[in-house]
Amino acid sequence: MFLSVFDIFKIGVGPSSSHTMGPMLAAARFLDALRGGSRRAPGAGAPARLEASLHGSLAYTGKGHASDRAVLLGLLGFSPETLDPDEAERRLAALADACRIDVPGVGALELDPQRGVIFDYGPPLPGHANGLVFRAFDAAGGLCFTQTYYSIGGGFVMTDREIAQAKIESDDARASRPYPFATAAEMLAMGEASGLGVAAMKRANEMAAGHGDLDAGLDRIWSVMDQCIDRGLATDGVLPGGLNVRRRACAIHRTLLAERGSNSVQPHSATEWLLVYAMAVNEENAAGGRIVTAPTNGAAGVTPAVIRYYRDHCVGATAQGVRDFLLVAAAIGGIIKTNASISGAEVGCQGEVGSAAAMAAAGLCAALGGRNDQIENAAEIALEHHLGMTCDPVRGLVQVPCIERNGIGAVKAVAAASLALRGDGSHIIPLDACIETMRQTGQDMSLRYKETSTGGLAVNLPEC
Repeated sequence: MFLSVFDIFKIGVGPSSSHTMGPMLAAARFLDALRGGSRRAPGAGAPARLEASLHGSLAYTGKGHASDRAVLLGLLGFSPETLDPDEAERRLAALADACRIDVPGVGALELDPQRGVIFDYGPPLPGHANGLVFRAFDAAGGLCFTQTYYSIGGGFVMTDREIAQAKIESDDARASRPYPFATAAEMLAMGEASGLGVAAMKRANEMAAGHGDLDAGLDRIWSVMDQCIDRGLATDGVLPGGLNVRRRACAIHRTLLAERGSNSVQPHSATEWLLVYAMAVNEENAAGGRIVTAPTNGAAGVTPAVIRYYRDHCVGATAQGVRDFLLVAAAIGGIIKTNASISGAEVGCQGEVGSAAAMAAAGLCAALGGRNDQIENAAEIALEHHLGMTCDPVRGLVQVPCIERNGIGAVKAVAAASLALRGDGSHIIPLDACIETMRQTGQDMSLRYKETSTGGLAVNLPEC
């Protein structure tokens, strides 16, 4: 499929794009299919009761990611982009009392919020580590309709059939784009042949896809990211989930502001600003706040932090530079997702924070005037130094080590962009080889280290 900048950067809610946004979207899709009345079991009566089961990583870390709550919200008609938290709580409370929902076009259906969402800790479903199965039963208890969905990372949701069709659709989409690069090598070759930069090629592809209001859309994405940083910098307290993780971005930000202009400012203070921007975003994400996938929620702090660093700390920053940053970052994210994965449940955190760092490094390099070969080099440097990173969230919460990990990923992204800009674009390992290495590493990685919280830091944290 053609991955738009608006596929890579989606507005939604925390704490997870794959475990929260994905299940919510899958539930809404199931209701649409049920409403359409297609492929119902022969002889079955009208739908009367709903049930959903979560499999693989969704089962193991679903409680910490609020996956069951997300399923219920999706069945109640909510979407990640427009969710009103107060209305969501009111509707969930009403569901707990009535154990029924009214589905437009279908009618009243029984839905027990305590027993209607099942965590299946057996083997993962064959299509992906994040599987969901929705079922509708008639009044006699017979299966009326069922559908399986896979939340494949970054808020993308697909059925088995859609996964099988993705390659064909991708080829069709490529044929309709002026610069249909699917690899970094193709991106560089098309740039050399056309004389265009990565941002200009990506812009042309977006315009060909019908995004005539592209700049307005990019500005909205950055606005939501920017507002998320500001909320995180202004909010103190303890994050939900039971780990008693205290927000730190607010206090660190106050200290940094107080030190400005004083003789006590250390040379590495720019690094501290990067850290606090990224941590602010991921603290908001952990609290279930409004977020932009970049390319996932678990890695949502890296790109906004580096853009804010560019805007507030780099000489010559412009609004157009921010737009080019997002376009280039999305181009790199699309290449990674096409040829490997951005899902922690599939390849570990190298696919989440590693991909985010590669995207941010490329975006910053472009915004600071880097050539195409330097942009590709920046992405490769950043990704290379995340290879093998596991996804082992403590108690299945996107808090430890995820919040700090985003800060360090942002620092690596800026360092990678700096190295690339100081070089001539030549390097030993191509970005495509690095992406393939990440794919192979993720394939070989034990399931314990792929967002199941059954290995790594998740099981070695001492009890206090």
